[in-house]
Amino acid sequence: MDKYSFLNAAHTSFFAEMYDRYLTSPDSVEPSWRAFFQGFDFGLESQLDELDVRPSSNGTTALVNGAEVAVPQSLQKEFKVIRMINGYRSRGHLFTKTNPVRERRKYAPTLDIGNFDLEESDLDTVFDAGNIIGIGPSSLRKIEAHLKRIYCDAIGVEYMYIRTPERIQWIQNWLNVNDNHPSFSSDEKKNILRKLNEAVSFESFLHTKYVGQKRFSLEGGESLIPALDVIIEKAANAGVKQFVMGMAHRGRLNVLTNIFGKSPKDIFSEFDGKDYEETIFDGDVKYHLGWTSMRETDTGKMVNMNIAPNPSHLETVNSIVEGITRAKQDSSHQGNISEVLPILVHGDAAFAGQGVVYETVQMAKLDGYTTGGTIHIVVNNQIGFTTNYLDARSSTYCTDVGKVTLSPVLHINADDAEAVVHAATFALEYRMRYKRDVFLDLLGYRKYGHNEGDEPKFTQPLLYKSISKHPNPRDIYAERLINEGIIDKDYVKKLEAEYKKELEEDLLDSRKIEKTRITAFMQDEWEGFSRVTEEAMLSTIDTSYDIGKLDGVAGKITQLPQDKKFLRKLERLVQGRKKMYFEDNRLDWAMGELLAYASLIEEGFDVRMTGQDIERGTFSHRHAVIKTEMHEEEVVLLNEMGEHQKGTFHIYNSLLSEYAVMGFDYGYAMASPNTLTIWEAQFGDFSNGAQIVIDQYLSAAEDKWKLQNGLVLLLPHGYEGQGAEHSSARMERYLQLCAKDNMYVADVTTPANLFHLLRRQMKAKFRKPLVVFTPKSLLRHPKVVSTKEEMANGSFAELIDDVAVKPSEVKSLVFCTGKFYYDLLAKREEEKRMDVALVRLEQLFPLPAEQIRSTIKKYNKAEEVVWAQEEPRNMGAWGHLLMHLDEARNFRVASRRFYGAPAAGSAVRSQRRHNEVIEYVFDKTKDNFIRK
Repeated sequence: MDKYSFLNAAHTSFFAEMYDRYLTSPDSVEPSWRAFFQGFDFGLESQLDELDVRPSSNGTTALVNGAEVAVPQSLQKEFKVIRMINGYRSRGHLFTKTNPVRERRKYAPTLDIGNFDLEESDLDTVFDAGNIIGIGPSSLRKIEAHLKRIYCDAIGVEYMYIRTPERIQWIQNWLNVNDNHPSFSSDEKKNILRKLNEAVSFESFLHTKYVGQKRFSLEGGESLIPALDVIIEKAANAGVKQFVMGMAHRGRLNVLTNIFGKSPKDIFSEFDGKDYEETIFDGDVKYHLGWTSMRETDTGKMVNMNIAPNPSHLETVNSIVEGITRAKQDSSHQGNISEVLPILVHGDAAFAGQGVVYETVQMAKLDGYTTGGTIHIVVNNQIGFTTNYLDARSSTYCTDVGKVTLSPVLHINADDAEAVVHAATFALEYRMRYKRDVFLDLLGYRKYGHNEGDEPKFTQPLLYKSISKHPNPRDIYAERLINEGIIDKDYVKKLEAEYKKELEEDLLDSRKIEKTRITAFMQDEWEGFSRVTEEAMLSTIDTSYDIGKLDGVAGKITQLPQDKKFLRKLERLVQGRKKMYFEDNRLDWAMGELLAYASLIEEGFDVRMTGQDIERGTFSHRHAVIKTEMHEEEVVLLNEMGEHQKGTFHIYNSLLSEYAVMGFDYGYAMASPNTLTIWEAQFGDFSNGAQIVIDQYLSAAEDKWKLQNGLVLLLPHGYEGQGAEHSSARMERYLQLCAKDNMYVADVTTPANLFHLLRRQMKAKFRKPLVVFTPKSLLRHPKVVSTKEEMANGSFAELIDDVAVKPSEVKSLVFCTGKFYYDLLAKREEEKRMDVALVRLEQLFPLPAEQIRSTIKKYNKAEEVVWAQEEPRNMGAWGHLLMHLDEARNFRVASRRFYGAPAAGSAVRSQRRHNEVIEYVFDKTKDNFIRK
């Protein structure tokens, strides 16, 4: 035992600090000390009788590395106090005063000193452990009181699961200042009160003037307004230039007015339900609209403020905001991504229940999606519509998803305005220092039902009995400031009267406006772009590219670095690309695609591609990222183009998500119209995991919110016997969403047409979403090739006529699309049926109806017009043709029968059905399969 005799001589504060370090991060302690503490571990979940610790005359004996070590009684007590401190740090949040309208749930064990093997007689004993929490050697009584103020008052803090000791230490130091209680000046307190008054008065004004109208009031969570205000003011002083915010409908109008500076006059006009100025714009409800403004802070700094438009689908906007933020960081703030700050405001039920929350949180530290940390604020009503929180989640807190990224979570009593502002300040400082996410959970309530016309007492009578008697946060805080002598009793009345006078003036002005004007979101980013109709979308756009430049970029993307070693297969692949361009002049699908990107980059556009396995490509065709054999160093030839490199190529394999990833890329395209932004599905039908983004943003945003967007979806599609889930990209669903001028949909069949299609997306002076059904088997099909001249000199062809037949000899005119064309072509060549013309419809929307009619007229000797598709009758493009082309009613349809699943699971059955359709295309008497 001589080895540990120093335990009796050394100062206990030394061991206390060492043990505290061990509890926080065992690996940060020197190995011999770690061995000692492991033998004498008073960890939270352990009890003394579970350890090999025995009493002795000197205190206790611990078994350390097989040796008995005498631990003095005084040191043992210090360790117990440290264990108590650690208990407060880890579990103090369970025993806070954070619920303003009802008692908290009870948790065990409690933080009573007896649960740490301490006694009442120890309360006045002085312990060096007080040093750990910044108060110096102190009595147990004082240490306990200090811990209660830090961890068990109006703010509960979760952070001990963080695995970085430096971050834990920073948090503890921050909390130790003023016992985790703010020390605001009189002016700061008056400013908090002013923002609370604005929040409360705005809601009461609307409640009076627009009785019964839905506004999704913030009442019960008004402290959100001073929280956001302090974040913006302090962030601007810390160097933030732009804010991007997302939130659902509750409290949104309040935030728009009192944080973003949207004129109440405009909001009142929206409440009055007036029609819109523009006839080509359908609009949306007032609490879904986006807004962009410039705000001057109290210190004179100008900041750009953006609140993204959102649908009623809660939490969908999260990934949209992150994408917008990343685009702004990439385009204007590459030197300091902290200059753009994303803020997401959530509801408690949605935050716990919606899977997109988890998907978005998982993006936080990924190279392709990180935004340098997001401040998440949950306005916690403790209820979801009519569902109690106990029925809404299994986790303790709605914010437990924050622990996935080891982010600190603060739970705050929303009635305590100073605590809320204090926590908001913490969140900002943490984000700016560590560039990581942070979560604030504002525990409040919802004064009315889900909307102002709903009766909440039907389902929560006791809760709403309590809420009906509960004062609002402004009045609670005003009473506090009166007691502190900072304001008098008339101060709030004066504030409210002045603010409501301004609102009355705005209301009168709004009634003079005949029609509502909706301001487009992020107008600065869209300067030079115009909204267009279907006619302009069908006009030819010059997508040609100088052949000399094409030779130049082709040389760069078909040359591996000479000083690096690659797999032989990759070397052969790149050499093969060089040969197909410079010798054979037969360019496959991958070359058509890569040359499109290279040409756009040479012209100064950026390209961003993401999706599952996109760097190589699901079907191993792209190989945009090539890795060295020995060190897996990444080489991106599209970023190695030397004098041709005017833009940048960004490509990232995504996490295994569709919903959040497509949302992110939609947001990116929204904020960066000069970047070709592409999301590719692993298989086309996997995109239905992002159906909410497709329905609410991709297809409808321009109608609802005046938002243009050029996001490209690449969706592998084609029937090759791979079963129900790997055949169809669900073409019919996208086509059903098509209307007027809302998007492009294409199913191209040649590398050259793909080249021009992608270039058109950037060369146009407008932006529309583009959905492309891309091939699988055609990626290496010997007939699916183009020449470099077709790329340099051509343009996108919405329809490709059959140049191999003589129109006067054609008896059957067949329209088809995509890969099925090559199946039909093989059959025609096999049977030498040159009386059948195969015409490819390359663009499905806007439908080139006039070109179709001209083609029908050209083949005026044909006895029939056939629509041929490999999809079942109730799927594919047939229904779309019936809606958009009157002539289609007279077409003979060759397709699979009606089916619930897109394709058969049996490869044999699938091939049989496929062949039956092909036979029927060429011989209308072979229709037995239709009647079966």
